[in-house]
Amino acid sequence: MIKNAIVVGGGIGGLACATAMARNGVAVTLLEQAPEIAEVGAGLQISPNGLAVLRALGLEDALLRAGAVEAQAVVLADYKRGSEVARLDLRRLKDQRYLFVHRADLISLLIRAARQANVTLQLGTQIEDVIPGDLPEVRCIDGSSARAEVVVCADGIHSVARARVSPGEKAQFTGQVAWRALVPATGAAPEARVTMGPGRHLVSYPIRGGAFTNIVAVQERDTWADEGWHHEDDPKNLRAAFADFGGIAAQALADVRDVRLWGLFRHPVAETWMRGNVALLGDAAHPTLPFLAQGANLALEDAWVLARCLKEGTAQTAYQSLRKARVSRVIEAASGNAWKYHLSEGITRRFAHLGLRLGSQLAPGAMIRQFDWIYGHDVTKG
Repeated sequence: MIKNAIVVGGGIGGLACATAMARNGVAVTLLEQAPEIAEVGAGLQISPNGLAVLRALGLEDALLRAGAVEAQAVVLADYKRGSEVARLDLRRLKDQRYLFVHRADLISLLIRAARQANVTLQLGTQIEDVIPGDLPEVRCIDGSSARAEVVVCADGIHSVARARVSPGEKAQFTGQVAWRALVPATGAAPEARVTMGPGRHLVSYPIRGGAFTNIVAVQERDTWADEGWHHEDDPKNLRAAFADFGGIAAQALADVRDVRLWGLFRHPVAETWMRGNVALLGDAAHPTLPFLAQGANLALEDAWVLARCLKEGTAQTAYQSLRKARVSRVIEAASGNAWKYHLSEGITRRFAHLGLRLGSQLAPGAMIRQFDWIYGHDVTKG
């Protein structure tokens, strides 16, 4: 088993992996470029497969106390009046929970867990390069450097290390952009609502005990925006793009005062996930489009599996083989969801929605079982 490690990136995957390794007896230093690990984004959907990792880390109850909302359903709705097309009853998930959480709340719990496990958090550290090798080196912009037996790079879609570990194809713009916003709410149903329109869809769900509604709105268009959650946009642009949406979606859009816009890019899954004792984790290895809400959940799975492989001394051979096929399948499924949500007006849309409606009414169990391969996967039992 390794004795020391460096984790690059203080997001969900990096903090979870650092904590899991530290609890296995590894001396872990986590390097984060931000001067403080604070809120980025807003809502997250933690499905049962991701929650299994948080449960194993002892964080499930604390997350519920922090205001996580236990989801009861995913509702597919039509854009014109917001009328319900189909309902996936998440209460049919046997002995499993599906949670809506604020990212900042989850990050706070993970930081506390990391500190309790004696992880050294080194903030304000910008990484210039990561050099794989028997004793890999992390080089910082300020001229300092550090070495460890293993370096875990959980530094997102713009990972410094990915070009060193797995150089390859560049990302391609999908022809879609997304807005993210958070609005005050009261009495919202504990469900994720996907409002589907031609070339667009809007997802909304409650967080922080129902005090807020998280909104992610996706539009197909030719002009693109940069990746990342930090690009401010005028709420008027969001409302104009979804001006013909009615029902609950229209109500939520009317309350938006602050919004972020980013372009959605399709990244190839890394061919190689570990080279010269440098491992890629989460978006650094496999950026995921947000159409199945699996980005954070896959990062949590990666974190647990990599920590276990490092403990067992099998990371070089087992980590990628245990993760790549599953991750690739999830990413393909997510990519395929966009066209289902964005069908144009016409006979194809009418028949598709009729099929969803009948399936929801006549075979509700089958509707939810189609996701068993995602939600029922528990890496903590491997």
